[in-house]
Amino acid sequence: MKKTLTYVLTALMAGLVLMLGAPAASAHGGAIKLEVTGDGADNVNVLATYKKDGHPVTEIVEATLSATSADGRSFGPVPLRSAPEGQNLYHAAEPLPNGDWKVTVTATEPAKAATTVKVKAGEISVSPVAATGPASASAQSKAAAAADDEGAMGMPLKIGIIALVALLAVAAFIGLARRNRASVGR
Repeated sequence: MKKTLTYVLTALMAGLVLMLGAPAASAHGGAIKLEVTGDGADNVNVLATYKKDGHPVTEIVEATLSATSADGRSFGPVPLRSAPEGQNLYHAAEPLPNGDWKVTVTATEPAKAATTVKVKAGEISVSPVAATGPASASAQSKAAAAADDEGAMGMPLKIGIIALVALLAVAAFIGLARRNRASVGR
């Protein structure tokens, strides 16, 4: 009887380990999405995320930026460089000249992706109002969504449910074993 209980507990623990390990192993990879926005001055911000789950791309992104202005000027291609502000945030290696630009960012690693947006570049003075603009609000909402995705109810809730199911299975097994032993002893 002790061997059977040992086997059941081992199988339950192995199942628990497999279930907890699965999300981390399959969370990333595949196609990436590039979000390109002007930084309010003379450069652009490029945010790289996985299309499948929206998580940040943690690998180095190999990408270039090219731009064409409304008056026919061209800029680039220039490589993107990792920004100190974030793991999956990139900036052009050179600032955009003043004007309205149609910017195309093309990535080759870790996956191929491209996007084109319109950006206005120019020297502006920094004010407290600029820090709460649409780009900042978008970044804040994305950070909040990521926190909700991985936050307080995500992984701990999964672990709690799995542990509860495992305890119920062990309790049912012990109850059946006692019932079986009682009926055999009569």
